[in-house]
Amino acid sequence: MTKRCVVTVDGPAGSGKSTVSRLLARRLSYVYLDTGALYRAVALKVSRAGLAAADRAGIAALCGETDIALAEREGTTRILLDGRDVTELIRTPEISMLASTVSAHREVRQRLLAVQREAARAGGVVAEGRDMGTVVFPGADVKFFLTAGAEERARRRWLELRERGHEVGLDDVLRDVIRRDRQDSEREIAPLRPSEDGVLVDSTGKSIEDVVEEMFEAIRTRKTGKL
Repeated sequence: MTKRCVVTVDGPAGSGKSTVSRLLARRLSYVYLDTGALYRAVALKVSRAGLAAADRAGIAALCGETDIALAEREGTTRILLDGRDVTELIRTPEISMLASTVSAHREVRQRLLAVQREAARAGGVVAEGRDMGTVVFPGADVKFFLTAGAEERARRRWLELRERGHEVGLDDVLRDVIRRDRQDSEREIAPLRPSEDGVLVDSTGKSIEDVVEEMFEAIRTRKTGKL
């Protein structure tokens, strides 16, 4: 592949976006852009500041004095919040749910829009999130919408949390997944939805390797003008 494209991967929580996007970027020798981590970083700062998720004015002011950056270190993307690495601190269920609420604020999305577009300015990026193909990169070369059944997504998320040492029940995770789906798809600003010109990929019952291969082939086919 000679041209360095912008590839977007959107989808609901637990669909495997992060793992698949990271592996796809590696397969393409592209940079992996975890945009959800940016919103988690904002949510972490909101939590630390003791602000309510509905405090739009307070959060907008906080964004104005917040520095968020992406850094590549030893082959992984790290999230820097006001100069400090918070990559591991933003992966808790509480921050995840708060990030979904905070991301609905127009001021937060505008603050992070420039960060995301600058990161992809030169191409060669796989951008993962919930509105990459519809809002952030509407002109992306290839757009994917990755999904899976709610039960399977909850099970994946549950296993991930257990591996990180979080004690949580599978039923609780399933409820969170369903609530997150509703919250993301019904929000007024940049709701979760597939792009009209995107490629739908259902990962239910498929291995990670099979999903990555399916997406890689779709990129290669589209670049040769067959789609």
